[in-house]
Amino acid sequence: MRPWILAAAMAVTGVVAAAPAHAASCGGYVGLTFDDGPSNTHTPALLNALRQNGLRATMFNEGQYAAAYPAQVRAEVGAGMWVGNHSYTHPHLTQLSQSQMDSEISRTQQAIAAAGGGTPRLFRPPYGETNATLQAVEAKYGLRQIIWDVDSQDWNGASVDAIVQANARLGNGQIILMHEWPANTLTAIPRIAQTLASRGLCAGMISPQTGRAVAPG
Repeated sequence: MRPWILAAAMAVTGVVAAAPAHAASCGGYVGLTFDDGPSNTHTPALLNALRQNGLRATMFNEGQYAAAYPAQVRAEVGAGMWVGNHSYTHPHLTQLSQSQMDSEISRTQQAIAAAGGGTPRLFRPPYGETNATLQAVEAKYGLRQIIWDVDSQDWNGASVDAIVQANARLGNGQIILMHEWPANTLTAIPRIAQTLASRGLCAGMISPQTGRAVAPG
């Protein structure tokens, strides 16, 4: 075989081989989630950090904030994030009537859609509190309830190290609870990315069918 033909063949082979090697680096997927947004104060910095570190996440937005900051909802989508419903005012939903639950969920669906975030298919109840009545309302709107497997405790003053260590406990398909407002969470983002990569895990989407983290569609 002539040298230039051999070189070309090797080059082509190298390119073809590179793609599977990259794909193989994702030995599983985890669901990074951030509650309580959006805001002009925290959302831009969080999105920037996630994007710079090659991470995607599900943003569980409160309807009242989606209505107040629609540009940030659009920014979330533009940055490759997924937007979920986190109620309108973050109440203890299990203490409300069914009609009040319905209002909290439906108004948030409308606010997020109006802001350009699409119609959410995932719902996270505030405080992780749920019951059969709430689940019936969720089903009415075609929502999959998403709690979490690991609580980062960032809402409770967890250190940057503790937040990183919480992410290190994630296994394939599992979901972690984080929030967009703690400064330590923002600081932890680069180390979270490094930790997941070192374990062969990638940040995935949460499936509305199974409620588990999967490869982005």
